[in-house]
Amino acid sequence: MKFILDNIFLIGIALISGGALLFPLLQRRGAKVSQLQATQYMNQNKTLVLDVRNADEFAAGHLPNAKNIPLAELGERLKEIEKSKNAVVITVCANGVRSASAAGLLSKSGFAQAFSLEGGLNAWKSQGLPVVK
Repeated sequence: MKFILDNIFLIGIALISGGALLFPLLQRRGAKVSQLQATQYMNQNKTLVLDVRNADEFAAGHLPNAKNIPLAELGERLKEIEKSKNAVVITVCANGVRSASAAGLLSKSGFAQAFSLEGGLNAWKSQGLPVVK
């Protein structure tokens, strides 16, 4: 007991830092999919590619057959993609951060297979995969 009282400050720091390390793991984020897996899903023609960037970013270039719903509007516009609840949904943004949040939101909303494109559009382009303008 004396050890705990003498080192309460250090124990507190250890608990806070441990919690900070676990926080990202505890956040509800969607599953990720690689560029190869994404192209395989897209070739099966039962995939919705959902670009969650803003309209200007989308106009600059996007994946083929992608639908644009900005992340800020996704919660309000879920009815537009309701028919894809049982299909594969691949969310895309620039680097994969916003799309991970979108995939988590879709999973919470009952979408069975919601994935985030790993590395986002930047990783897609770096692999030399097609982009539509």
